[in-house]
Amino acid sequence: MKLIRTKNYEELSRKAANIIAAQITLKPDCLLGLATGSSPIGTYDNLVSMYESGNLDFSRVRSVNLDEYMGLGGDNDQSYRYFMNKHLFERVNIDMTNTHVPDGTVLDSEKACAAYNALLAEMGTIDLQVLGIGPNGHIGFNEPDDHFAAETHCVDLTDATIQANKRFFENEADVPRKAYTMGIGNIMSAKMIVLVANGKNKAKALAAALKGPVTPQCPASILQFHPNAIIIADEDALSELE
Repeated sequence: MKLIRTKNYEELSRKAANIIAAQITLKPDCLLGLATGSSPIGTYDNLVSMYESGNLDFSRVRSVNLDEYMGLGGDNDQSYRYFMNKHLFERVNIDMTNTHVPDGTVLDSEKACAAYNALLAEMGTIDLQVLGIGPNGHIGFNEPDDHFAAETHCVDLTDATIQANKRFFENEADVPRKAYTMGIGNIMSAKMIVLVANGKNKAKALAAALKGPVTPQCPASILQFHPNAIIIADEDALSELE
């Protein structure tokens, strides 16, 4: 893994966006794996700025998202489809038919996961996968477990994740308890991975991912085995490594 240290979130976001922009420039029809959550918002804002200044063209870019809440449709403002539309897709010239997010409205988990696995196989290898990291070390919605799941699957969200995400909902009771997520195998098959981490609440998880044993109890630790993983983190997120 390559670790890029930044002073703050703004620098982190610029550096991550520059790497993604370089990928798009070198391969205009690249397949991006995209993440939601608070960490990549600044990265997406920087990409939008590059597009608005005429320095980046999304017209041929294809994308697949990591995950989606089970039970939420794309018109729900807490769905990850809504998030991506708001923070990136509707602000650039990407073809919306080339953007893909697991379908949270399909309540048959086997059917939903099989459909997304088939889509991923059809789309081909992800050129660059964007990741965040949860306070418990999750990537996507791959929660701490006794094994690494290979493909898209339905997960029961842990209480730690529910607590971390309840700030986005009106009430804790409104937070979905299940989600669909790409598996660790899907993520690790990407040619390049860029993980962004900011804030002291990510410090323990990031330290475990970078320096701890590789274990499904800290799903992000698997990135130690990826041949081209880049970790971009600010001083607060790296505070447990000092």
